[in-house]
Parts: sequence; structure tokens; C-alpha cells
Amino acid sequence: QVQLVESGGGLVQPGGSLRLSCVISGHSFSGYTIAWFRRAPGKEREFVAALRSSGGYTYYTDTVKGRFTISRDIAKNTGYLQMNTLKPEDTAVYYCATGVPILSSIRTPQGYRSWGQGTQVTVSS
Repeated sequence: QVQLVESGGGLVQPGGSLRLSCVISGHSFSGYTIAWFRRAPGKEREFVAALRSSGGYTYYTDTVKGRFTISRDIAKNTGYLQMNTLKPEDTAVYYCATGVPILSSIRTPQGYRSWGQGTQVTVSS
């Protein structure tokens, strides 16, 4: 059974940093794409970033480019989202997900089969 467990969320001041972790059990990274999505209060779940196993290609939504970095540690079967220069509009519940999306679906929730429970990130002074 595949299980994803996120951690690392919390309260941070604007301009601060957080690193989210996603520990994966039940499958390895081989052949899977890992992604991060977020859901802000009153909004739909939105794509944040993805990392393809094949080729290591990364994808980001425009609002986080240059501030967030997605990565993975294959030995630990763990994915990460390093978030720098955080803004109040980054406040959301962040979810990690894994799957084998086709390229056109890599930014959509429908492209992913397994999801974590989410971790809250609050950016506020």
C-alpha cells in the first residue's frame, strides 16, 4: 500500500523559508513523478511543482519560480519542497502526490494516484 506523509509546515514570517518533506512508502521513485499541490482557504487545489523521475525534469507554477525548489533523495525515498522568500499568498495546505502523469497532465491533480494528508503553511507577521 502506498503511503505519503508530509511534514515541515508551520508558521513563518514573510520573507522566511520552510522545507517540506514527503516520505514515501510502498513504491520507489523509479518511474514516478512527485509533485506538490496546495489549497488556500476558499480556493481550488493548485499545482505548485513537479519532478519527473525520467530525466529529472522540473516544473513550477509561475508564482513560485525562483523561490521554490523541488527535489528528492532517492536513498531516503523522500521528496522535498524548499520554499524561500515566502509571501502571505503562499499560505495554504500543501500536499505531495506521486503518479505517472502524461506530460499534458503533469500540472493537474488527475495525473496523480497517491496523495499525502497535507501540511499547513502559514505566512504571516
